[in-house]
Amino acid sequence: MGRVKSNGRVSQGTLRSPILASGRAEREFWEDKQMVEIRIKPHLQQVAEAERREQQRRVYRRNQVFGLLMVAAVILAWWLFHTNRAWIFPPGWWRL
Repeated sequence: MGRVKSNGRVSQGTLRSPILASGRAEREFWEDKQMVEIRIKPHLQQVAEAERREQQRRVYRRNQVFGLLMVAAVILAWWLFHTNRAWIFPPGWWRL
């Protein structure tokens, strides 16, 4: 039987007859295709991987913030250049 992917499509490479495929062969096929490592890892290796993921997450969030700030700056610049100058600099603004 075909496996359904998360987006709802059936992957064409896995369509097999349920009559011809044995359960054991099917399990062995999917065990080779697993992306998740299921062995028990040493504690130090787990901690190192967690720290590495946390560092990647921090860099990703920092880049997201810089990207949003750049978008906000572009929107502000566009707004300043396309608005009425009298609204930004009313007459006599330099005497404040």
